[in-house]
This record gives sequence, structure tokens and C-alpha cells, in this order.
Amino acid sequence: MSALLSEPFRRCWAEVDLNALRHNVAAIREHVGANVGIMAVVKANAYGHGVVEIARELRYLVEMFGVASVTEALQLRRAAPGTGIVVLGPALPEEREVLLRSGFIPVLSSLEEAQAYAKLAAGFPKPFSVHLKIDTGMGRIGVWHEEAVKVARKIATLPGLQLSGVATHLPVADEDAEATRAQLALWATCVSELRKAGLSIPVVHALNSAGTILFNAGHASGGDLIRPGLILYGSSPVPEFQSRLRPVLAWKSRVTLVRQVPAGRSVSYGGTFITPAPMRVATVCAGYADGYSRHLSNVGAEVLIGGRRCPLLGRVTMDQILVDVSGVPQAAVGEEVVLIGRQGGEEIAVAELAAKAGTIPWEIFTTMSSRVVRYYI
Repeated sequence: MSALLSEPFRRCWAEVDLNALRHNVAAIREHVGANVGIMAVVKANAYGHGVVEIARELRYLVEMFGVASVTEALQLRRAAPGTGIVVLGPALPEEREVLLRSGFIPVLSSLEEAQAYAKLAAGFPKPFSVHLKIDTGMGRIGVWHEEAVKVARKIATLPGLQLSGVATHLPVADEDAEATRAQLALWATCVSELRKAGLSIPVVHALNSAGTILFNAGHASGGDLIRPGLILYGSSPVPEFQSRLRPVLAWKSRVTLVRQVPAGRSVSYGGTFITPAPMRVATVCAGYADGYSRHLSNVGAEVLIGGRRCPLLGRVTMDQILVDVSGVPQAAVGEEVVLIGRQGGEEIAVAELAAKAGTIPWEIFTTMSSRVVRYYI
């Protein structure tokens, strides 16, 4: 950044604690044991944390990276040369050659995809590694589990390709334990049938963050590799595990104006909040253009100022929110405001903000805009 926009000029920013990231990797390793590898999921700009800096920190701490697209993989390669990168989502036909030439690992959902990659791989000196996605209940991508052995056998015969991994995905690991156990039992049967068919598959992966926490004990069904995303960044989809993690990101802003507002005045667009009594109201320079969701309007959302919780008033606007600082007499222009994170003895966790907005922590992190400058600690 320019010197003119250095520390004193921070308006809306995120502080990313790389020590907390390392702590979380260690906590995950302790939980799953030494024999299970980690594919760090860093798609969507490392869940809004900044993929280049996160990957540089993780490249010697994990076995592989997972991203959603070829574009993300290319960005990641510059930050972490030499680390295996798995493209978890299907590539467009015009992206496949770039994917292969860059040495990325595609996740296949059909025999037709595999055949297209094999055609592109013709003439290369060594086979390209591919993973096969098997749909055991997600209903999004992959071959249906009933067809897995047939398709995998055919892929294994294609010249230029090496079927080095199989994967599935858990849609309700943090919501329905019974359904997830049934899905993992089906998955274990699939993997067993593949191996009985004579297929040598070095890597098996199924467990996302919730699956890693709740179902990692059965490595035969969980796999040789886990795919943590959210828990890397210090937010647990399983509340009981939260104490073992450290939040990596704190989101902050500043007070730009403080006014005395008489009783009976409307606040923000739509007049959805009318002051019931005289109030001291602070304007904070964060809004939905920064990623602070408009769904946080009039639902009891709070920010931290001076170590105290201050209620959000009225609707979130594009660039600003209004909060009640009647209980914080020292609040003044320039005061630090915590949107997510800790201040004094209080904390607003991303899970709290997500619940108030009627969404999930993943969305809160990934919709934080580029206008929010990331600083790395």
C-alpha cells in the first residue's frame, strides 16, 4: 500500500493472524493423528483470508491444496510452487489443457471428462494424475456410486492418465449424524469394491471440516486425506470443537461521526428504526459494499466499541452503519470498531454474525470485499 494509506488511515480492514492459522493446523493434526494427510481448502481467496499469504504460510504444513477452479489454481501456484494442487470443481473444456500443462490434479465427474483429458495428454512424457469424484449423497458432481467401479476401471485403462485418488463429499456432516454414518458406510463399501476390482488408488478423501471433527475415527471410510476448510480459519461448524481453534481473522472499522439524536427521529433508509429516546449514535465506515451483510439490519446485530457491545440501528447501507454508543461515553471519531473479533473481554464470533444474518460463516468470510484491506500478523 501507499505510504499515504498506512496505519493511521485504516477505515475498514481485516487482521489475519498467521500464528492462529499454524495453531489450527496443529490442532487438526492432533485430532486426526499422524497418518492422515491434509488437503487445505483455500478456494474463494482462502475463504476471504487472502490465498497468497495463507498458502505461503501453509505450504510446508500440509500435503496438498484444494481450490475450486483453474484460475484459482494458477494464482495459488505462484504462492506455493511444488505443492500438489487439486482442482475440486469441473474444468471448462477450454481450461483442461492449461490444467494439465500446469500439473494440477483435476477431479473428474464422468468418463467423458476422463477421455477428453486422455486425448490432451497424448504425447506427454508421463501420465497425469487425476481423481475421480463419486457421488454418495451430495447430488452435485461426480459419478453415481452405483457406476463407480465400472467408470473407474475404464479410466484406469486410458493412456496418459493415472487414477491416483477417489473422493466423495458429505452434505450433512454437521446436521445429521445418522445420515452421515450411512453415507460413510456406503463410501467404505465403494472404496472396498474399487480395490477388490484390482484398482490401486493411493489417495482416498471424503472428510470436510465437520466430517473431520465428528467422523475421523474410521480412516477406512474417511480416507488417507482430509479436506478441512472452515476449521483452518478458526471457525468450527461443531460448537464443541471451537475451544480448540483460534480465529484467524478479525474484521475492524472506525467511527467517522458521533451525533446526539433526539427521540422520535428515523435512522437510516426506510425509517425502520425510530429513536425511542435521545441517543448517542455513531456512524461506522463499513457497509454492504465491504461485505457487511444488509441482512444484519434490524436483527439485533452488534459491534464492539470500547470493549462494549453496541447495537446496530436501522438498515445497513452501502458504505456505513449506525450504532448506539449511548453506553460508551468515551466513543469518539477515529475509535476502533470490531465487527468480528475480540475487544476487551467481549467477542463477536463469525458464527454469531452469520446466525444474525440468517446465513453461514462461509458466506460471511467469502463475501468480505476487496475494499477490506487485509493485514497479516
